[in-house]
Amino acid sequence: MSLTEEQMREFRAKRYNATVTHLEKRHDDLLVMRVKLDNPRAAYLSGQYCTLGLANFEERAEGCQPESLSVDDLLKLVRRSYSISSSVFRDGDTIRDPADDDWLEFYIVLVRENPDGRVPALTPRLFNLRVGDRISVGEKIAGHFTLSPVQPGDSVIFLSTGTGEAPHNSMLADLLRTGHTGKIVAACCVRYRRDLGYTETHDRLMKLYPHYRYLPLTTREASRTGKVYIQDLIGSGELDQHLKDLGATGLDPATTHVFLCGNPKMIGIPAKSKETGLWEYPQPPGVIEILEGRGFRADNPMLKIEGNIHFEKYW
Repeated sequence: MSLTEEQMREFRAKRYNATVTHLEKRHDDLLVMRVKLDNPRAAYLSGQYCTLGLANFEERAEGCQPESLSVDDLLKLVRRSYSISSSVFRDGDTIRDPADDDWLEFYIVLVRENPDGRVPALTPRLFNLRVGDRISVGEKIAGHFTLSPVQPGDSVIFLSTGTGEAPHNSMLADLLRTGHTGKIVAACCVRYRRDLGYTETHDRLMKLYPHYRYLPLTTREASRTGKVYIQDLIGSGELDQHLKDLGATGLDPATTHVFLCGNPKMIGIPAKSKETGLWEYPQPPGVIEILEGRGFRADNPMLKIEGNIHFEKYW
């Protein structure tokens, strides 16, 4: 037994509230997508996120892990949180102001298969969309991962892996558009150069803004900076040197904010040990442990600690 066309139409009419207006594949597994909500979208801060959702009956992209669902499962909405991204430029060299847009942009990687056996539910369906298709978008935009702690003149460091640079693009555009005078460095680590979806944008920005530097990092082929991980960038002193080259004093906890998004192993969020009751860093060391060894302090919402290392958790 399968669903009828009428059942699927009724579900879409009831549960979908937005239309896909733009799709641009950087390659087969990397997508920039824009969606427009039926109702005026909520205002949001750069760095925040919302949910995207599609019904389980929607078709999936080819070449993904096989999926087996019951008829009851087909009429369920599968959702996931995604940070809102930005293409940064509007017209010419004008920096985009999200308040002028009636759409939201997302930067998405196709998960074809999970190593733990869980079948990827949403991204194979997102990658099968076409312009004009309907989708569910959470009307609530949330998140504490914003520029609110940054003061004028502070150095701002964005460190990400893969599509983790999505919220950083939004925040970067916000800083440049509003005339932030502090030094800005963004580094994104991926496996291959083709996985750096916004490289041309960052190259343009560096020509226009002398106080901004973008560091594309790859782990499986040589890039401008060689084969390197985010942790290596800090441990080797290279990140310090880039800041100094821009005129800052280096990684100074008194004047620097670091934003992290992407692979949890890169971030290295401490967790309370069940055995000792103490907060412990995961191993191998992530960026939080490395920077806290240099006088930085990570945010800890549970303990109401506001630091200068910031990361997102989707609640």
